[in-house]
Amino acid sequence: MPTTIAVVEDDADQRDTYVDVLIANGYVVNAYADKPSAQSAFRTALPDLAILDIMLGQDMDGGFDLCMELRNQSQTVPVIFITARDSDIDRISSQRMMAWDYITKPVSLAFLVARVHALLSIATHLQSPVPNTTVLTTNELDIDENSMSIQWRGQRLNFTLTEFQIVESLARRPGHVKTYDALIDVTRQGLVEKNTINGYIRRIRSKFREIDTAFNRIQTVHGTGYKWAQD
Repeated sequence: MPTTIAVVEDDADQRDTYVDVLIANGYVVNAYADKPSAQSAFRTALPDLAILDIMLGQDMDGGFDLCMELRNQSQTVPVIFITARDSDIDRISSQRMMAWDYITKPVSLAFLVARVHALLSIATHLQSPVPNTTVLTTNELDIDENSMSIQWRGQRLNFTLTEFQIVESLARRPGHVKTYDALIDVTRQGLVEKNTINGYIRRIRSKFREIDTAFNRIQTVHGTGYKWAQD
């Protein structure tokens, strides 16, 4: 079946530009100018990937609302925000909604196509059946790659996709140092800096400590990266 991409953008010129380049690269594209039309379509059939503007006409957070609706229907549909809004608050909000990427306008069309290719490839990999995908790292940690969920001491943690990938990468090889470059690769994102990785680690630690105040398994290797402490 062809891969279907939804584009939700209120600016007609930008919307047509995204549609044209995606069709030229072999995708089926459904375009929407506002939240109500996209909502109606998503409730009928989910796209394989969604590209959302945040501000849709007079609806300042319309794209966020659509992302939350998509997440209620599917945890694995890739969502890309393309927006003129460049605040950390908006970026953090997108992460909490488990968006897979956040791109500020203007966007390079070549970069956009590359990100769409990459995220669809990741989504296909995640949906492929893999035997023995549940990884029991310790008596306290349980990682389930099928549901992309992590439990610590029997309690499930609410991680974004990127946070899940970082924890899984660290915990898979206890005691092994993951360099910043290696963790940047794990995020499968575009331009990521060391401070971005440090921010992810702070949020991950915070979520573990919400259920275990003494949590200290993720250890800093100064100047190099991080490791998951051995038992």
